[in-house]
Amino acid sequence: MADSADDAPTDRPLRRGWTTGACATAAAKAALGALTEGQFPDPVTITLPGGQMPAFALAHEATGEGWAEAGIIKDAGDDPDVTHGALVVTRVTKSSAGAGVTFHAGDGVGTVTKPGLPIPPGEPAINPVPRRMIREVLGAGDYAVTVSVRDGARLAQKTWNPRLGIVGGLSILGTTGIVIPYSCAAWIASIQRGVDVARALGLTHVVGSTGDTSETAAMARLGLPIEAYLDMGDFVGGLLKYVRRRPIERVTIAGGFAKLVKLAQGAMDLHSGRSQVDFEMLATLLPDQRERVLAANTANEVLALGGPALAAMIASVARAQAQAMVGDAARIDVLVVDRNGTIVGESG
Repeated sequence: MADSADDAPTDRPLRRGWTTGACATAAAKAALGALTEGQFPDPVTITLPGGQMPAFALAHEATGEGWAEAGIIKDAGDDPDVTHGALVVTRVTKSSAGAGVTFHAGDGVGTVTKPGLPIPPGEPAINPVPRRMIREVLGAGDYAVTVSVRDGARLAQKTWNPRLGIVGGLSILGTTGIVIPYSCAAWIASIQRGVDVARALGLTHVVGSTGDTSETAAMARLGLPIEAYLDMGDFVGGLLKYVRRRPIERVTIAGGFAKLVKLAQGAMDLHSGRSQVDFEMLATLLPDQRERVLAANTANEVLALGGPALAAMIASVARAQAQAMVGDAARIDVLVVDRNGTIVGESG
């Protein structure tokens, strides 16, 4: 994610989609139907935690001795989800009496290797709500459930999974079963899991970056373990509010100049559609160039006028805003990074 990226505007309501957990559950129900009744229900309907009852068309069916599997193409709606269009396959295999329902990672589904996540190390990365949903559709029987995602190992490289210690593929996710387009909640949940993993590994310093450029600059400056770096994006408030509840010794916020100007103004959501740079505020910091500041088209034009001294002022004010949000839960510092990836201001 680049520091200057904006979401594309849309003139119509964004279409919701279904999580990998919902797809895996529907596939499990279809596989159970083939295993116990000799045919795959298609479409297959499930009940989500919120009571919704979506129907899913099957894209894959297979059976063998004591097992059946079904696959569903994930539809993420209008969300820019890396798993949109992926084939989610669930195989249900009869187990010995008393075994209950066990979960296994197939091709493209990762395994948890680090503490701090909702699933303990050594377990397949199938989150608690999808597990519960699958158990509900399987009922009281004894089954081994294997979830796979076509091309999941490659897709996982575009997610947080490698940093969170989930190896070999994707996570099977979802708390509601529904993908809300451009979901703030989903991104903030990923930030929170990143903090949890860092704390569980004994790290005392995490870094929230607004994008790739600022993260690379912070990595070069700080040299922390990869698990310390959080792709915060625009959701600085989501990070700071969580740290306030779950203290950690130190938090560094690294970001582009325009993003951090908005933090200095008190904004906790830095997206261009939800907060704007206040050029009047910048003009008060450069009184000798007030007219040029007010005539500027972008914040980076103002940075060119004020240079490192202005960047340092913004870093200091942004740090004060963030520190006020977390209180005594963490010590905050701020790095201002220009478009070339150079740290041009810091709060100290």
